[in-house]
Amino acid sequence: MSTPQPPMPQAAPHWQAAPGPSYATYTSPIPVVRTHLGHAIASEWTKIRSVRSTMWTLGVFVLLVVGIGLLTAVLVAANSPEDSLSGENPLSFGVFGLLLGSICVITLGVLTTASEYSTGMIRTTMTACPTRGRVLAAKAIVFFAVAFGVTLASTLVVALADVALLSGAAEPSGEEWLKGTVGVSAYIALLGLLSLVVGSVVRHSAGAITLMIGVLLAPLVIALFMFSQSLEGLREALFEYSIPNQLGVFYTNSLTDSGPSGWDPLWIMLGVTAAAFASALALLQRRDV
Repeated sequence: MSTPQPPMPQAAPHWQAAPGPSYATYTSPIPVVRTHLGHAIASEWTKIRSVRSTMWTLGVFVLLVVGIGLLTAVLVAANSPEDSLSGENPLSFGVFGLLLGSICVITLGVLTTASEYSTGMIRTTMTACPTRGRVLAAKAIVFFAVAFGVTLASTLVVALADVALLSGAAEPSGEEWLKGTVGVSAYIALLGLLSLVVGSVVRHSAGAITLMIGVLLAPLVIALFMFSQSLEGLREALFEYSIPNQLGVFYTNSLTDSGPSGWDPLWIMLGVTAAAFASALALLQRRDV
């Protein structure tokens, strides 16, 4: 009797991987890089320069700041004797245009974040960059750079024109030039950045804009109607720390003899904006988009 033979091994089908330690891998032709803050900044820069709201708000801002600043200087020069301007800071006439123009910066700051929630674009943004803190930081960096640059250019044009038109006024010192151009530009940019943060928290464009315009104008308007003697302390505080008065401080033209002076308004706005940014970041990490 013959001994049964073991079955012969069959060849593996052509679609089955051959046994062994190495396996076939796929290499994408598209280079894969680790994303960082620079990519988020590039994305936000593309957004802010490609939407019509940026062109309109900044265009109106420049028109208000430059137009009102020059018009004020022309009217003052035409209706005031030269000797009456000897103690005036010629840069201070730019504050009127800045006060109205700040509404445009507030609007753009809110729209930078809140509009993405109304259109649903925020979902795409967070999918492309899941690190939410990086997204908020990129928005803040791009917006501050744009707002500061446009404000600095506008205030510098107004300052040079005012000095040329008001020849009878005092020559501004170096510190006055610095405060009236760089300092006030940083303040306006921080005010817009605060609006951006509020837009991220409120997530509604109209509501956030209304809230920030109230922050801009309400303290001064309320203080004007506080006639009671018992409210004198509160009235003075509202005058001193209102945003219009703090803008005037940059031109040594405060509404009161006390309160913020020098560079104090810039540090106050920096502290408020930093606290609001930290709160918005914590809230962004906890809420759904």
